[in-house]
Amino acid sequence: MALRQKIIVADDHPLFRAALQQAVRQALSDAEIVEADTLEAVHHAVAEHPDADLILLDLHMPGAHGFSGLVFLRGVNPGIPVVVVSGSEENSVIRRAIDYGASGFIPKSSSLDTIAAAIRQVIEGEVWIPPEMIGHMDEISEEEARFADALSSLTPQQFRVLNMLTEGLLNKQIAYELDVSEATIKAHVTAILRKLGVHSRTQAVIAAKRLDVEAPRVTN
Repeated sequence: MALRQKIIVADDHPLFRAALQQAVRQALSDAEIVEADTLEAVHHAVAEHPDADLILLDLHMPGAHGFSGLVFLRGVNPGIPVVVVSGSEENSVIRRAIDYGASGFIPKSSSLDTIAAAIRQVIEGEVWIPPEMIGHMDEISEEEARFADALSSLTPQQFRVLNMLTEGLLNKQIAYELDVSEATIKAHVTAILRKLGVHSRTQAVIAAKRLDVEAPRVTN
């Protein structure tokens, strides 16, 4: 008997998370669904469910800075395909998502039928992007690609520290938030700088900002 497929649905908006779940049920009627509403929750979900078949990942969720969450997930568990689901639908964003290791990109404006079809296609081992975008995307730079590779080498704790550096927190504040010593944070920062090939916290933050994506505008 075939095992039930397991899908991690990661989005911080309950209504859209519910819509994604509906699309998953439409694509895979008996799938087990694991929900996550922050990037931290996605990390826990991947740790608890390393056998997941697919992650549907919103780019703009708490704890994520653009493509950093995607790149990190691909580094932590490259065996789980990740499909980016985003309201940022520019060609450049879609191309970067694929170049950073996503197995697909689904615009949030897509219909449930389209989302379900995309999920089925990726589960079958293919890459899915909006058909109208094929052939209209530029490749990312070699520098961006190198940085993405370096970012994927960070440990989960180092990734958390880098995100907090990006938010402007001091070592003392990060130590408090993570409930560790300041010396531990200094050691993490040293390791982060070495892995990213930079020489200062400022350079690390500037490098991380390369992966940012402008959040889609919300219209009333």
